[in-house]
Amino acid sequence: MPHRKLDSLDKKIIELILKDARIPFLEVARACNVSGAAIHQRIQKLTNLGILKGSQYIVDPEKIGYETCAYIGLYLKDPERFDEVVEALHNIPEVVECHYTTGGFDMFIKIYAYNNHHLLTVIHDKLQPLGLSRSETIISFNEAIHRPIAIMEMPDSDDDDDELD
Repeated sequence: MPHRKLDSLDKKIIELILKDARIPFLEVARACNVSGAAIHQRIQKLTNLGILKGSQYIVDPEKIGYETCAYIGLYLKDPERFDEVVEALHNIPEVVECHYTTGGFDMFIKIYAYNNHHLLTVIHDKLQPLGLSRSETIISFNEAIHRPIAIMEMPDSDDDDDELD
């Protein structure tokens, strides 16, 4: 998949809005020494290209009672049911991420549970009926690093990148 080269203005805009998604465009414009209209146009372009995917409030799961964070590797009895299982995982509110991976797992999920008993209930009552041959669970004690992707220089490549206009 081609990637886009970001110029210095794009990088500065992204850096500022990653720190505070609610920062006013005029404040970004002042920090970048350009007009508010230029910032608006750049953010619109970055959004249209799919580089920026909106903004959102982030809820701290622990503050609302979800004390257990777990990562679970799923092994399916019938891997041909991938799409069906993913659709079913969408309907389990405790599942917040699902990844197709390399290695032994058919898929890898992240879930939040109120406690270990709730985690066991989710695994037994909601995940096992999806047709798992087995699962492997890793409980996270604490998230040590959580940050957005850094905007760094990409190594040069031949024909698979495009400049932002």
